[in-house]
Amino acid sequence: MKKWLIPVIIIAVIGIGLYSWAKGFNNTAVELKETATKTWGDVESSYQRRNDLIGNLVKTVQGAADFEKSTLEAVIKARAEATKTTIDPTNITPEDLAAFNQAQSGLSSALSRLLVTVERYPDLKANQNFLELQSQLEGTENRINVARDRFNGAVEPYNKHIKTFPNTILAGLFGFEDLNYYKAEAGSEIAPDVEFDFN
Repeated sequence: MKKWLIPVIIIAVIGIGLYSWAKGFNNTAVELKETATKTWGDVESSYQRRNDLIGNLVKTVQGAADFEKSTLEAVIKARAEATKTTIDPTNITPEDLAAFNQAQSGLSSALSRLLVTVERYPDLKANQNFLELQSQLEGTENRINVARDRFNGAVEPYNKHIKTFPNTILAGLFGFEDLNYYKAEAGSEIAPDVEFDFN
């Protein structure tokens, strides 16, 4: 064997090894990011379901002629705010998540006030449509929590993959950036005060 052939073979083996490593890193990163992106879509879908149910709930409540108009207007306004806040799932920034969370939190708060106010209306509380919608909303809130947890669960392996050495080198070269986790709004760990003031 000629002496010059050995370095060529070594360089070829190293090149093939680097190519295989880069290809494996890239393909895994793409798959993990797609999973996280799809899971974010599930979060948005759960919130959309809630928004759709709220529209029906508001229409049902509007049937109660003497129901407080301001309470309904607050829900309608908060729902409009929540539906116009969108996120690009391939580029979720902490600021986007904070804005999305704030809009959804405003809707949750308005909806809670609506449901507390309903306690004053025995006819409405007995309305079968209202009771069914209220039950569906409760189930949807659970779906939202599950979807957010699953999103965070999908973000974790992607972030670990691109942040561990030596993958972090390729992540920078290929433009893979870490995804942000869904975080609760500041102060959400404090239970809200619910007051029933019927005067």
